[in-house]
Amino acid sequence: MKTNRIRKTMIAVVLGLALAAGTNAYADGDDSTHDHGNHASYNAVENHAYTQECSACHYLYLPGLLPARSWEALIKGSDKHFGENLALDEKTSAEILGFLKSNSAEKTNTEWSKKIMKSLGSSTPERIMDVPWIIKEHREVKNAFKRPSVGSASNCGACHTRGHEGDFDTVKVPK
Repeated sequence: MKTNRIRKTMIAVVLGLALAAGTNAYADGDDSTHDHGNHASYNAVENHAYTQECSACHYLYLPGLLPARSWEALIKGSDKHFGENLALDEKTSAEILGFLKSNSAEKTNTEWSKKIMKSLGSSTPERIMDVPWIIKEHREVKNAFKRPSVGSASNCGACHTRGHEGDFDTVKVPK
């Protein structure tokens, strides 16, 4: 009887250590691929104006990662977009804003978008990494943002290698 209890305790300890090792490997940024199963699949971006104008300078963020009010603030303030003047003509600006608003977090039926909206309250973040739920999800890898292979928290594609396809569940944190 005592041997059985010891064996079960040892198995629990080994499993606990294995789980902790896996968590630490992820947090330390091993370069293996992790599927978190958070069901964050979004539709890939299929808007020419948005793709053309926005991906020329940065990662093409999926609209479902911010609420419509955030996209509206970003596009309406495009003359001072993080220190740059985007110089969008009225037609292009309207097309991009229409696309972003119609595919925003409150209009996208994914678990991530629901969690994003719940975490925001009435705030209007202009950066995806200012969304409380996204900050929480990245707490274990925040040091990875300082790595030259990642560059910054705004470089989603460094770790979410299939993010441009709408898949944020597959994560590969580079060394």
